[in-house]
Parts: sequence; C-alpha cells; structure tokens
Amino acid sequence: MSETRASENWFARRAEAEAKKDVISSSERFGNIVGVVIGLLFVLYFVAHQTGSTGFFTSEFGTLEALLFYGSIIFGVGTAAFRVLFGRRNLARLFDIFEALFVAVAIAWLFVVFPFDFTYLADVLPSFLRFLLQWISNDIAKMLMVLGIVLTLIMAIYNAIFYVLVRRELTKPTLKTAKQVHQLPK
Repeated sequence: MSETRASENWFARRAEAEAKKDVISSSERFGNIVGVVIGLLFVLYFVAHQTGSTGFFTSEFGTLEALLFYGSIIFGVGTAAFRVLFGRRNLARLFDIFEALFVAVAIAWLFVVFPFDFTYLADVLPSFLRFLLQWISNDIAKMLMVLGIVLTLIMAIYNAIFYVLVRRELTKPTLKTAKQVHQLPK
C-alpha cells in the first residue's frame, strides 16, 4: 500500500472515530467547566499585575497588546464554555480554528513587541508560592511563545482538516436511515 493511501486511510479512520464520539460526555463537560474557571483565574492573575503595577507589564503594553493578550485568554474560555453549552466536538472545532489563528497572531505580535518583564511574574503570588514561577525568565518566555505560535498554527490546520472530514462523516446517512428510505412507499 502506498504511503499516500495509508495516510488517506488514517485520516478516514480518525474522522470516523471522531464522528462516533461527537457528543461530549458529562465528565468532559465538567472538565471544560474547570477550564473556564482556570481561564478566568488566569485573567484575574494578570489583571492583578496590571492594576497593582507590579512591573510585569512594561510601558509597551498598550491597548492593542491588552486586547490581544486578554482576548486570546477570553477566546479560550469562550470556546470551553461553548463546548459545555452545546456538547458537540465538531461544532466546537470551528471555534478552535478561529481561536488558534487569533492566538497565533496575538502571540506573534506580543513576541515582537514583548511588553513583559518576567522577573516580576511571581510578584502577585503569596511569598511561599513564588518559587513556582520565579524560574521563568524573558528568554524562556520567548522560547515558549515561539513554540506556542508553531503549535497553535498546527492545531488550526489539524482542526480545519478534521472539521471538514468529521462533518462529512456526520452527514453521511446511517445504515438504519438508508433502510428506512428504501422501505418508504413510492
């Protein structure tokens, strides 16, 4: 079997499996609720930096940077909330695609401007927890940002491909439906 044929079969098998589990389980919905809460805490953590003037955000952190920074977090929270509300994986993939593209652009812009000073990242934590974040330097943050750009673009492509393939699977008539169609009087 050729390599192209094998990859087509892998995509087809994966899309079929994804279509079968399109409805999100209650445990996964709960996980998304936890994700929403964590995302909101994440926003509050950085709002505390901004309102407390800790020095984490530098003078280059303007309105556009704030929109991109907080917008990318809120977009993720919104996508998780969408999954909780509607309970469909493939429908949420549309939001995942746009979220990944938005986040990639946001990270790229924030990387170029770099309106942060990570030596102050842990400053809003209680002193006994600061060790958790004190190791993150500007250089480490920049490396993580580059990794984030690459991974979010890969995820956007992956989700776009599987949105189309899974949607195709979900719109195929089932065997039961096909039998019912053939039994209808003409």
